[in-house]
Amino acid sequence: MPAHQPIAPLAGVRILSLSLNLPGPAALMRCRQMGAECAKLEPPPQPGHASSDPMGIYCPEAYATMHAGVRVLHTNLKAAEGQALVAAELAQTDVLLTSFRPSALAKLGLAWEALHARYPRLSLVRIVGSPGMAAEEPGHDLTYMAQVGLVTGTELPPTLFADMGGALMASEAVLQAQLARAQTGVGCCIDVALSDAAAWLGLPRRWGLTTAQGDVGGKHAGYRVYHCADGRVALAALEPHFAGRLFALVQLPPHTDPHAPDVHQATAEWLRGKSRQELDAIASEQDLPLYTMA
Repeated sequence: MPAHQPIAPLAGVRILSLSLNLPGPAALMRCRQMGAECAKLEPPPQPGHASSDPMGIYCPEAYATMHAGVRVLHTNLKAAEGQALVAAELAQTDVLLTSFRPSALAKLGLAWEALHARYPRLSLVRIVGSPGMAAEEPGHDLTYMAQVGLVTGTELPPTLFADMGGALMASEAVLQAQLARAQTGVGCCIDVALSDAAAWLGLPRRWGLTTAQGDVGGKHAGYRVYHCADGRVALAALEPHFAGRLFALVQLPPHTDPHAPDVHQATAEWLRGKSRQELDAIASEQDLPLYTMA
């Protein structure tokens, strides 16, 4: 198979989602990109709104992107007709994707034990906030990030790391479920906790890599964000061969200690004297990993 030819590991796999907001729809989008046939059940929309998913209300662009190619149906899961529609869909579904609390799933008759008894080949991927009994506790991306030390001041994180990391873990769980069913012939239940996703993303910080004393936390002069003459530059000359090229340009001696304060100062002064255009050209000529920003 040519290296550029895309593969579709979930081709022929039917996924039904009951998930709203971000992690579930983002996971469904990822599965769709891997070739799955995706459907979603949403509550009936309120008057004046095209979707009942909160994401469709406060960020229509995100909703549209995540649901491209997804068959979206509207029904009340608590009503008889909604229950009938869910049953009809599940009869031809390989993986059910949810983001309800376990108690809410049970009230809808969608607890794992009941599903497995009725649809033995069906797998269930449950996106929850936290694992175990803590799955009933309220939380959000921000609180899960804070729990693992990834909220370091009063500024909000630049993106929803736990939600998007959880979405990737959920799409990975879909692949795991399909591989397991291929071996056993029956479905399985996998819980994906957003707090676990945050903890996974937070491992480099826990190891000390991204703290102030870590080489990718600011201690190494070749791995920092600096000012340049007309903007900023994200410099990532971390490996010795990259750092050597950088420090040669800064006119520092060979075997310079990248952690020394005077090396940080010399690097900062050199970059401040260069425009973005100059730095882009230097990066291309010298094979240096850097990215200039306004």
